[in-house]
Amino acid sequence: MNTDIKYWILKGHKLFSTLSNSQIKELCVIKRFQKAKKGEIVYFKDDGVQRVYILEKGMIKIVSLDKEGNEIVKDIVHQGDLFGEIHLDKSEGEEMEYAQALSSEVRICTFRLEDLEMLLEKNPELALSYTKFVGLKLKKLHNRYTNLFLKDVRSRLTHFLKEWASNEGKVESGKYELNNYLTQEDLAKIICSSRQTVTETMNKLQAEGLLDYNRKTIMIKDLNALK
Repeated sequence: MNTDIKYWILKGHKLFSTLSNSQIKELCVIKRFQKAKKGEIVYFKDDGVQRVYILEKGMIKIVSLDKEGNEIVKDIVHQGDLFGEIHLDKSEGEEMEYAQALSSEVRICTFRLEDLEMLLEKNPELALSYTKFVGLKLKKLHNRYTNLFLKDVRSRLTHFLKEWASNEGKVESGKYELNNYLTQEDLAKIICSSRQTVTETMNKLQAEGLLDYNRKTIMIKDLNALK
């Protein structure tokens, strides 16, 4: 990716809105861009290189593995979100974690942790913006885990669909259309349910006229009515 494209991608991200043109150009030098296709692994947490990532396009899932090797979906990352070593913590944890592309195309930009730390030290306003981004990310994760414990399957599923539609849905005449990147198994892991229960719940929502779905698309007819 040439420097001009990198410049305009970074300039358009609200995290870097406080930086001058020259600072963004400097940023282009230390920032790396990469692409991935659906199913490809974006990073492993224990690969020896600590990085912070920003998802520039697409959707990915953050997955951890328990001691038996079972997948636990910790988070779904949408366009503009941060992931990776966002706490700026150099300690090495025991947890195995990786990020995998869910959409047909994913584009991310990444900093080495040490480069990002130096950048934040030189730019107090950027450091403040970064702190706010991380705070918002942690709040979203807290809300997600609260939903998992306190809400039933239907509520967890509709909450996720509404969040997904708000982030990526194409709106026309009040309807939200989503490119359906996720399998029923993916949805089940995201909301901590079974594939069969998710399928049954999706079918009920469709029978009630709240949405239409197939393997390629999900059409939410009225976002506010989706409960």
